[in-house]
Amino acid sequence: MNNTRRKFLASISMLAASFSFPINAFSFHKKKKLKIVLVGTGIRGTSFWGRRLVEQYSEVLEFVGLCDTNKGRLKYAQNFIGTNCKTYINFDKMLNEQKPDLVIVCTVDNTHHEFIIKGLKSGIDVLTEKPLTTDEFKAQSILNAEKESGKKLIVGFNYRWSPYTTEIKKLLMKNIIGDITSVDFHWYLNTYHGASYFRRWHGYKEKGGSLWLHKATHHFDLLNWWLSSDPDEVFAYGSLEHYGSNGKFRGKSCRDCKFTKKCDYYFDITKDKRLMDLYVKNEKHDGYIRDNCLFREDIDIYDKMSAQIKYKNDIIVNYSLTTYSPFEGWRIAFNGSEGRIEASLDIPYEKNSKISQEEMHEKEMNQELIEEATKENIIVHKLWSNFNKYEISTKKGGHGGGDELLHESIFNDSIKSDQFERSAGLRDGLMSILIGIAARKSIDSYSPVRIDDLIKF
Repeated sequence: MNNTRRKFLASISMLAASFSFPINAFSFHKKKKLKIVLVGTGIRGTSFWGRRLVEQYSEVLEFVGLCDTNKGRLKYAQNFIGTNCKTYINFDKMLNEQKPDLVIVCTVDNTHHEFIIKGLKSGIDVLTEKPLTTDEFKAQSILNAEKESGKKLIVGFNYRWSPYTTEIKKLLMKNIIGDITSVDFHWYLNTYHGASYFRRWHGYKEKGGSLWLHKATHHFDLLNWWLSSDPDEVFAYGSLEHYGSNGKFRGKSCRDCKFTKKCDYYFDITKDKRLMDLYVKNEKHDGYIRDNCLFREDIDIYDKMSAQIKYKNDIIVNYSLTTYSPFEGWRIAFNGSEGRIEASLDIPYEKNSKISQEEMHEKEMNQELIEEATKENIIVHKLWSNFNKYEISTKKGGHGGGDELLHESIFNDSIKSDQFERSAGLRDGLMSILIGIAARKSIDSYSPVRIDDLIKF
């Protein structure tokens, strides 16, 4: 290994112990490719962290190993990603044989910590999908492992990179409405996207920590980044009142259900070739059913959630997540000492949108359906004056265009700096999940939970 390559492997580990790290920490020498292994070959792993990397960045990286507990999905992943690298059931064996430069973790959420810690302790930098992990004990173990190993962890927060969310950050950095005092933030999952979590393994707290973590970690990270502060205390409510045991009827799976004519949530997985090839054809290896009934009686996550979050700089946030909205979108309002900023995306009656909610969900989830730019508004209303409307170019697919820019920030060494500090490290991952963990604990205890009581930095 030459000196230039050694400098890259050192630089990728120089992630600051703050909310962000310098974007040029990812610069590496293109004459020698980055050796990557991927563990977890589901939808996100095979598409965003698999096929897209091969298609867009083959000149600077190569896959040297794929790992999954399901040998059928492994074979599919190898073909779909477009790599002839070796496949493994045993993660340790893959690390020992391939000695990669970077491990990408896309497994079930409650196992992230296992592979993150093993990678770090093997002297390898790690990139993990969100959420970082599912409880404070695993979080503490990851924090300790990073400190002891001298290696660093990258968290794949993509919403920060959306042009629209970046414009909000830009306005806040200009202090355009003075000191921020409070925030109202509401996220709506439609009956396609929201319901999908209850069909999958995400419907169990044990697997995904509830949507307080798997989904809301995105939203809490945005808040932490926008507000440039640490969360201090959380009080929350949550319950399961729509899905799970609340259904009037249920079956083994949508394919085998006798209520397909009656159920508004019927999902015909046979129409999706990719889901059939990746999941249905490989059920025999591990029993995982991708089109499971979302009215299973053992579902135990919340489908309505609300939290009040107090930040260390005294900003108060009112947050809610709805999982069975008629439309997919979100709203946020920042109240300041000198005015108010309002922003929203995909509220259909605000733009007279013609796209169906089903099609919107498909375009958002499919990395190959990223659309061209469109226009959205941000409203700034100063005290004692009329409001101003800012028109922003953004994208519908790929998490608002954030997916594409996140990859560029990591694998394109022509990007040297980022004034908005959008690259996310371990601390960012921790702070986002700690809000969700605190919310879950608050619901159980009927009391506020302090973030500092959950983990020791």
